[in-house]
Amino acid sequence: MKISKWHGLGNDFILTELSKSSSFDIRGTVERLCDRHFGVGADGVVTIRHLSGNAFEMRIYNADGTEPEMCGNATRCVGLYIKRRMLARGDEFELRTKGGIVRPKVLENGTVRVDMGEPRLLRGEIPVAGNPAEQAREVKLRADGRDFTAFCVSMGNPHAVIFVPDIEAVELEKWGPVLECDPQFPKKINVEFVEVRSPGMVRMRVWERGCGITMACGTGSCATAVAGHLSGRTGSCVTVLLDGGELLVEHSAADNHVYMTGPAVEVFRGELVEKI
Repeated sequence: MKISKWHGLGNDFILTELSKSSSFDIRGTVERLCDRHFGVGADGVVTIRHLSGNAFEMRIYNADGTEPEMCGNATRCVGLYIKRRMLARGDEFELRTKGGIVRPKVLENGTVRVDMGEPRLLRGEIPVAGNPAEQAREVKLRADGRDFTAFCVSMGNPHAVIFVPDIEAVELEKWGPVLECDPQFPKKINVEFVEVRSPGMVRMRVWERGCGITMACGTGSCATAVAGHLSGRTGSCVTVLLDGGELLVEHSAADNHVYMTGPAVEVFRGELVEKI
């Protein structure tokens, strides 16, 4: 099995290609592959299957073996992977995921701009308990004796964005796992704590469903930009400062799509020589 290791702002992945006819099920090996002591080490595994033309199937597996619908940082890595391996012509590709279709475009400076599609705001779409036709802008949560209010958004996967006055006071390792599994979230949820520093800049830390604390989250950054824009805390275009670096996210008024721009880095290529 040939693999390559990539990261988007420190959010790291093992990428591997599958042929159109391959029936290989990688799910049984994901946890060992992602183990940082006995495997390669990563936040997740991503499989890429060429469908036709510039269309590809992308599937993502968290380090705990669960399969999320979408991953923004992985889309940038896969877009640059396709471009460098010359798997298709041009600079823009279509990735079909469980959370919908996204379109990464490799820019001249080597960064990747991804059309992440439209945000989903209704409780039934995210999902969040309650009236499925209502938005989930003020979801009341509690962890470790503290009360929080979340603005929930789906970017193909579910997010709870919590605005705080001081990001340094956030006890992410304590609050994250409790909020992820709150009973209001039937499919669990990714949790973002966000400090607004200006209308064009926020500082964000994330607890990812199925992974824990990660250095960056692309879909979480997109959800944060949408929540900030729609709540009036930020403008439509915002720089998101993450533990691993910066992403630029725009919530476009023209088409209601969210556009994310940032780097992707290939770390190494290899081949597994022992069954994991």
